[in-house]
Amino acid sequence: MRVDLAGRKALVTGASTGIGRAIAVALARAGCDVAVGYRASRQEAEEVAGLIRAAGRNTVVLEGDVALEEQAKAVVEGAASALGGLDILVNNAGSLIQRTPLTEADTQVWRRVMGTNLDSVYYCTRYAVPYLRQSAAGRVINMGSVAGHTGGGPGAWHYAAAKGGVHTLTMGFARELAPYGITVNAVAPGVIDTPFHQRFSSEERMKQMLSEVPLGRIGTPEDVAPLVVFLASDQASYITGQVIAVNGGQLMR
Repeated sequence: MRVDLAGRKALVTGASTGIGRAIAVALARAGCDVAVGYRASRQEAEEVAGLIRAAGRNTVVLEGDVALEEQAKAVVEGAASALGGLDILVNNAGSLIQRTPLTEADTQVWRRVMGTNLDSVYYCTRYAVPYLRQSAAGRVINMGSVAGHTGGGPGAWHYAAAKGGVHTLTMGFARELAPYGITVNAVAPGVIDTPFHQRFSSEERMKQMLSEVPLGRIGTPEDVAPLVVFLASDQASYITGQVIAVNGGQLMR
């Protein structure tokens, strides 16, 4: 099934690397103009913008820490201004920050994890709603995680809590925004080969997680991006409030 998103305008946060990068490029190849949100990886963000232009679409690169309300607002407004509106918001920005045993808990790390993964979804969605209401097909797609169902791996309890919050927030936002015809869904990846695991997971941990995947392989960002494109499309217009797993069967429920 070919998805046609020609003429639509999307903002992807955390779009410079990993899953966000794949989503931004996939949306462009489906016909979207795409704003590339990033916090620190400027060079990588510009590379993504280059791929979007190569697909024949318009783009803008927007720096901002969406864990902070004013910066999140600026990123959303910058995207809408540069693209001429907003039809699709992909809340992809997130990070484990650091693995932290509960017995060594650091309140500052807790707040950074919550800000990056959960507050950012609230801020960006809140400021995107006025633009999405003007769209004939408003879409919000949040990035959850298998950790939101399982409680996370060693030292990732805070990340798991934030992602569980994303799943619940997705359902709450879906109810709130349904009267405006805006759908809200979440994608919950399992183990995906991205800089996230290169930074936070040891080789031994990766082997353990691989052993838990029935399909017998680690996922790729390109396994996740097509689902986001589908949820952004007209074909998914009657799907809302859902958390959809992409994990090779790692969590069957």
